[in-house]
Amino acid sequence: MFMAIRGASSISTTSKLLLQNYRLLKPLTTLSSTTTPPSTIISPDTFSETPTPTTATFGGFGSASCSGFGSRSGSLLSFEDSKDLFASISTAKLLKSTLTLKMAAVETVVDLGTWVINSKLMNVGVFKDVVMGFTKCTFYDHFVAGRNVNEAGETVKMLWDDGFRGMLDYGLEHVDDNQSCDRNSEAFINTVDSTKSLPATSVSSVVVKITAICPVSILRRISDLLRWEYKTKSNDLPWKQNTLPIFSESSPLYHTLTKPEPLTPQEEQDFRLAQQRLTNIIEKCLASNVPLVIDAEDTQIQPAIDYFTHSAAILYNKGDKPLIFGTIQAYLKDAKERLVLLKAAADEMGLPLGVKLVRGAYMSSEAQVAAALGHESPIHNGIKQTHACYNDCASFMLHEIANGPGALVLATHNFESGRLAALKAQELGIANGNQKVQFAQLYGMAEALSYGLRNAGFEVSKYLPFGPVDQIMPYLLRRAEENKGMLSSSAIDRQLMRMELKRRLAAAVL
Repeated sequence: MFMAIRGASSISTTSKLLLQNYRLLKPLTTLSSTTTPPSTIISPDTFSETPTPTTATFGGFGSASCSGFGSRSGSLLSFEDSKDLFASISTAKLLKSTLTLKMAAVETVVDLGTWVINSKLMNVGVFKDVVMGFTKCTFYDHFVAGRNVNEAGETVKMLWDDGFRGMLDYGLEHVDDNQSCDRNSEAFINTVDSTKSLPATSVSSVVVKITAICPVSILRRISDLLRWEYKTKSNDLPWKQNTLPIFSESSPLYHTLTKPEPLTPQEEQDFRLAQQRLTNIIEKCLASNVPLVIDAEDTQIQPAIDYFTHSAAILYNKGDKPLIFGTIQAYLKDAKERLVLLKAAADEMGLPLGVKLVRGAYMSSEAQVAAALGHESPIHNGIKQTHACYNDCASFMLHEIANGPGALVLATHNFESGRLAALKAQELGIANGNQKVQFAQLYGMAEALSYGLRNAGFEVSKYLPFGPVDQIMPYLLRRAEENKGMLSSSAIDRQLMRMELKRRLAAAVL
């Protein structure tokens, strides 16, 4: 049996060699500067940035040249034909979606709504009912899969009939007591159970946030201890199990400036309870043949989340297909290096590595924490670097899994990244329904990209948060914040939807 790597305090010869080879690996090539791609629209799993205003030219995007891909570069994905993209969407739903996204793009509407939701006015019963009713009929219905697991299941069936799969995410996060963690754990288990009544393979995964099943205070303590162990090259954590690398040489370690105290008996007990909750969820996933995706958080607590993920992956990821997927956030400066180390360690241990690749969602808070501690932000300095990192990581993993174990979920709303990854997957022979690679977009967002990828024959999942309106409100506020502004992530969808509505109106008149 292979020996597991503990915390990556030392890097094996194989890992060093792969890291050197990776630096020579040709990444996904970006679009030429002569085109105006829809990638000027920032993905909601990235962060907001205001680029120079441009008009997306879908025809130019489809025919853009990419060095390294030859004449096939514009033939795989098409976003020009709105009729083809939205053929399965009714006019009523298309109109409602367009209006909802339009509202979300008006900054004053979003700012006012955010202020109202966080104000004392929400303590007034009648006022709260009106606000919640409006939210339910607009943003909630557009971005959320349902109030409970049954309604989410109906959404899964609808998507399945339309050629998509679902990633079920019960909207629970950030708790700090064991009673809430136990309740949340049962909710996740019920979510996995519900997949048995749905069409086979219609659910691509169930999503879990460790912050919902482990007190956040424990995650902070575990992260501090793991950082200190890595900084001092020590090995004195008695509770630590075998794991994959959690840090690289470029990882942010400034959160832990002094030696943390060992876990108290109560903290260790709380930690063990959290591990058991995750084990219970994984066992249910294993019995139901449903992969588990573990979401990422900010760097203050991410080391503990990675520890949960990697130690569980060592126990449960077998054969060629991973059961457990961790998340890599490409907006972090250390993302590429950590991914390479992870894959090398997993290969040495004979494990199929499951990765969900995103850009990231904590730009403001990461910068604020780093500045307060007198350090540079762990986030790339600009959106171009983040795009480049995402494409590099995607290229690396696609090459790795083309003829080896592992699987990749490319969670992106960025048209350029989606198109280039699709071309690379096709070039490597892992296109056309191969479940080693799937693309994912949030429910209600990046519809044109989702349909374009589906039409090209790729596996596409929609990320499906569900739960009561008040419980899901933090998620809705983030979606509204990401959509506001004319250069938001929904701009292309709105433009294409308007084109299709005009086409249908003209067809009806004529």
